[in-house]
Amino acid sequence: MAMTMFTPAITRSKEILAQKSSQVVFKLVPDISAGKQADRKFFATFVSAVGIAGLLFLLFINTLLAQDAFELTHLNFEAKMVSDQREAIAREIDRQASPEALARTALALGMKPSQTPTFLNLDQIALSQGSLSNG
Repeated sequence: MAMTMFTPAITRSKEILAQKSSQVVFKLVPDISAGKQADRKFFATFVSAVGIAGLLFLLFINTLLAQDAFELTHLNFEAKMVSDQREAIAREIDRQASPEALARTALALGMKPSQTPTFLNLDQIALSQGSLSNG
């Protein structure tokens, strides 16, 4: 008999529990009214602005890369020109250092070719210096 006395209280507490839990759930979900709803026009404007800013940034980066590519091409051209000049100078040095060119230059300076060339034997010089240092 004691349990039957609590039946209306249990039923009423279930109703109170359901009301309280629905209130908690409704507090988690914001109240959507006509004035507070996000505007689609604002969202479309925001997405468009972000897209345009991204495209402008890509255009800026692409321009910088193209400018660097032109500069790199110009520097490669200059490096080739310097290399060609270096090769031309090396050929000119080789031409002026050839035995025929040295002979012509010596004759132009008034030097005469030797009739009796003297050759040095460096082996004998090294042996004589070695014997001098030992004795």
